[in-house]
Amino acid sequence: MAFLHISEQLPAELLLIWHHHRLPILLCALAAATIVRLVLYSRSRRHKIFASPTPSSPVEKKTVELKPEWLPAYTTTLSPPNSNTDNHAEDDISAVALVAKAKKGPKTVKGRKTTKKSAVPAPIFDHKTDKIQPLVFFQSLSGTTERYAVQFAKVFGEWTAECEQASSFLEPQTLDISYIEHDDYFISPPKTDAGTKYFYIILIPTYNIDTVLDIFIEGLQETHNDFRIDTAPLSGLLGYSVFGFGEKEGWPTEEQGFCSQAREVDKWMARLTGRKRAYPLGMADVKNDVEDRLQEWRIGVQEALVEIAEGRGLGEGVAGSGDPAESDEEDIEDAEDSNGQGTRVDDVEDLGSMVTSSSTPIPVDFTTYKSKPKPKLISTPKEMVPTTSPTHAALTKQGYSIIGSHSGVKICRWTKSALRGRGSCYKYSFYGIASHLCMEATPSLSCSNKCVFCWRHGTNPVGTTWRWITDAPDLIFDGITAAHYKKIKMMKGVPGVRAERFAEAMRIRHCALSLVGEPIFYPHINELLEIMHSNRISTFLVCNAQHPAQLASLVPVTQLYVSIDASNKESLRKIDRPLHRDFWERFCACLDILRNRRFEQRTVFRLTLVKGFNMAEEVKGYADLVERALPGFVEVKGVTYCGTSAAGSAGLTMQNVPFYEEVAEFVTELEKELNSRGLTYGIGAEHAHSCCVLLADRTRFMKKGKWATRIDFERFFDLYEGKAQGTREDNGKVVGWRPEDYVGDETPEWALWGNGGFDPRDARVYRKGKGPKMETEGEDKKEQAESKRADSAALEF
Repeated sequence: MAFLHISEQLPAELLLIWHHHRLPILLCALAAATIVRLVLYSRSRRHKIFASPTPSSPVEKKTVELKPEWLPAYTTTLSPPNSNTDNHAEDDISAVALVAKAKKGPKTVKGRKTTKKSAVPAPIFDHKTDKIQPLVFFQSLSGTTERYAVQFAKVFGEWTAECEQASSFLEPQTLDISYIEHDDYFISPPKTDAGTKYFYIILIPTYNIDTVLDIFIEGLQETHNDFRIDTAPLSGLLGYSVFGFGEKEGWPTEEQGFCSQAREVDKWMARLTGRKRAYPLGMADVKNDVEDRLQEWRIGVQEALVEIAEGRGLGEGVAGSGDPAESDEEDIEDAEDSNGQGTRVDDVEDLGSMVTSSSTPIPVDFTTYKSKPKPKLISTPKEMVPTTSPTHAALTKQGYSIIGSHSGVKICRWTKSALRGRGSCYKYSFYGIASHLCMEATPSLSCSNKCVFCWRHGTNPVGTTWRWITDAPDLIFDGITAAHYKKIKMMKGVPGVRAERFAEAMRIRHCALSLVGEPIFYPHINELLEIMHSNRISTFLVCNAQHPAQLASLVPVTQLYVSIDASNKESLRKIDRPLHRDFWERFCACLDILRNRRFEQRTVFRLTLVKGFNMAEEVKGYADLVERALPGFVEVKGVTYCGTSAAGSAGLTMQNVPFYEEVAEFVTELEKELNSRGLTYGIGAEHAHSCCVLLADRTRFMKKGKWATRIDFERFFDLYEGKAQGTREDNGKVVGWRPEDYVGDETPEWALWGNGGFDPRDARVYRKGKGPKMETEGEDKKEQAESKRADSAALEF
């Protein structure tokens, strides 16, 4: 009990003591804390001094290499700070050594610009085990350069097989720049066997028009300037050399353009390869000394390859030159950025001579100094197809009439056939367009694709932007109509031409804007369409789904086509070989535009089937595209083989032309796939002679359960001109018209699916030996199928 009594009194006594002595207690606690803090600080100072190493004498210099990502590489030598300097001077940092903090004191800073090195290490060629693969690149329009390239490859191949170093060489390969994927060869060397090293031989002509060669040169420049790609991505090559073909009659000197495109290729290849020019640029006049100059250049290239094969590389000095430095022009251009600016490099050590007795530091300007501005060349638009160009000669030879500087017209073989009563093309079976009343033309001969099935094969100009002289729409309309009538008049003496159809043909009723090139590429396409519609000429316009901005601003046409040549990105790249790098994004944007405008005009998907390219297991992919854009019609057509050597170099042969039975089977599978997704498409018509089948939307183009795919053209013009009202209603008011408002008569019985699609009122004429045969026992059905396939070949539009 006593203990309990004491415990109860203890808190009261402690509280009494705290009240009487709290001030001394607080002061003692504060003093104790201060003593502890001082002791701990003193111990930490002694530990740091003990751990510090004793400076050596004399002090050795250390080399620090500074490589900021946003500055050129410099090698900087710094002296370590003197141990007796003031510790408070740490903020005095050298302006060159941005990442190395040093105390104020004597120091030596030396800066020098190092050679820009590629992030891709140059390959080590083992001449005992590795093989050299020469690749001969060329580009040709008229065939001259191709002929020299083939001849060169033949002679060069014979040399590689017979020379002493023959075991080091593989057979040379010839590649046409028009038909290869540039990214496969000019962003990085081809990826094959590790023991195979590549050497590029490039034979280049010079043209006065825009061709694939211009796109190729632009691609080399973009690759070098692309920040995502190393500046010398082709440094893995053993070397390269370029030879240019030109004509001194047109360009007498190099300054005036002689072999200018070859010089451009040589310049950019020097940068992309890290200056691995194995032999100087060769140039020759095709009308004078080309044989001698080409032979001299070939011998020089062979000597360079011998040195490589023997393990001596590209010779003495810097790779590609045999001299410690490259040409002055390339040195200057490499030292400048795209804005023509260079970087001034000052030796900091030299700044010491500028210091006076004053203690005030001399300000040093580290900003970028502009070099002397280069004179700007005023570029004027040029003609797309000059009359002196090989393109003009090639297209004229193919039957085109060139209108102005960028338009063309050509009479279709179906027009000739219809004039003689031998049948019209598939557009007559499907839509009621008689071929002898149709004009085939284009306001732009330039295209942004290099399709494998195109029968022009690089003879037409190409481009991604319009940069040519632009002709007025009325000039184009007057020119193409006059040229078309002239070609029709030339048919009046042809045996079999019917007088009544010849008279009808002198009044153009329809215009197929396809032919060659890209019609909507023409800047004033809407004005040209307005002129045609004002003359009551229907318009069937075909585009390649690569120009969404132009497609979105297009005025309504009678029928709008979009070429759908593949169901996925990779397949489209192989078939259309587009020039735009964002081709798939452009393609998808055009499909979305087509979906949004499907109630303004008749929209059509045009599928060109190429066996081995876009048929196998791609039905679902095509169905995805149809579901995305919901076109009114889907035309499926087998590719037409033109039978030229250029087609073969593009990878297209007769084996890629599908049989009509194969096209029909493909369409049947596509119809099933679309119906399984709830889409109301059915097979509406066919034209077996053109190897073409039509799918159409049942809910929009059927009348009382019967197909009505034809067009009422007079009704279309009345609606377009406002003379008739449509049936589109908004709150009971008519606000516009739609494609259903100019649906024509029912599709004739002979054009429906299963009936062939040939008008019985015309007389079908078969080529010799290609007519129908009576089936007898033991007859080879495969031979029959081949006859059908050959007979079904027809021009696309």
